[in-house]
Amino acid sequence: YGALVVKDSRVTEEDNGNFLDVLEDYFALPAEELKKDERPEYGYQVGVTLENTEKPKCKSDDVCLKIIEKLEASERPLDILAHGADPKCRFFWKMTETPPYKTAFPSLNMPNVVPEHFKDVWAPTLNKWGLSMKNAVEGVAEMTAVGLGLEQGAFKDAGRYGPHLLAPTASDLVKYGEKDTILAGFHSDLNFLTIHGRSRYPGLHIWARNTGKRIPVSIPPGRNLLVQAGKQLEHITGGLIKAGLHEVVVNEKTIGVIEQRRTEYPERPLIRISSTFFWHLSSDFDLEPIRDLKARADTLKEANGEEKDDYPTLKVGEQVQNELRFIALMA
Repeated sequence: YGALVVKDSRVTEEDNGNFLDVLEDYFALPAEELKKDERPEYGYQVGVTLENTEKPKCKSDDVCLKIIEKLEASERPLDILAHGADPKCRFFWKMTETPPYKTAFPSLNMPNVVPEHFKDVWAPTLNKWGLSMKNAVEGVAEMTAVGLGLEQGAFKDAGRYGPHLLAPTASDLVKYGEKDTILAGFHSDLNFLTIHGRSRYPGLHIWARNTGKRIPVSIPPGRNLLVQAGKQLEHITGGLIKAGLHEVVVNEKTIGVIEQRRTEYPERPLIRISSTFFWHLSSDFDLEPIRDLKARADTLKEANGEEKDDYPTLKVGEQVQNELRFIALMA
């Protein structure tokens, strides 16, 4: 399937709400203030990424474009070939455990940036919500390992020192609130597992591997989170589990919530925040397919008439840097 909803008793709507409030206020700052928190020299892997910087990988990825071609016309994402860089902003807040060794990838493991105007509330708010999502997604990593016939800690241990990122994404719905605006073009995530809290504005679409249908995401209220597979999980399972494909767009439901928020909360910024957490394997971990899982994947692909994919052995940090170059975040 590539995605699932997780219920976790440690998650609260209040924590998510506080997090969304702080991020809305932050991204309502003028661009020149936000730019002070930009760190392009580190591949934007800490601090802010301003709008029209990140490019969806599928725009220039033949494999991804072939996936789109195979979908029925009515189930395809909005046209990424006519789309430039994404108009979204993002903030990367690392939630890592310092490794007891010298990493070969220091630019992926840099210290956090704390915005000047939010220095009293930033770390406590982001760490509280981020820890809830990190705990939940590590539980999913353990369940995934067990489900695949591995030791429970196989993936969690491999990700203990990963450069995990709380990665709220912001879209200005005053500037980019017209129907069928692409906020984040069709793509999959480069990390191991991605977990999302509830956004105040709809607009996330996902594609399940088993249906080929575009599915509008609606996370139930309460203690629920959405989890999608990333490229590292696809790689280590030899393609048995595929990275989940998704886009974020302005649709009719988005516009309905915009009008509702204008009426009910006229003083609040009209900014769509997605509370996203990217969980990674450790940068120095050797990323290679697990032999038995790769064999299962190849058998399934052969039965379905699909081409076998190549998953070379490399360090996780190399895989991340390669993907960042593809989406224009690293030179």
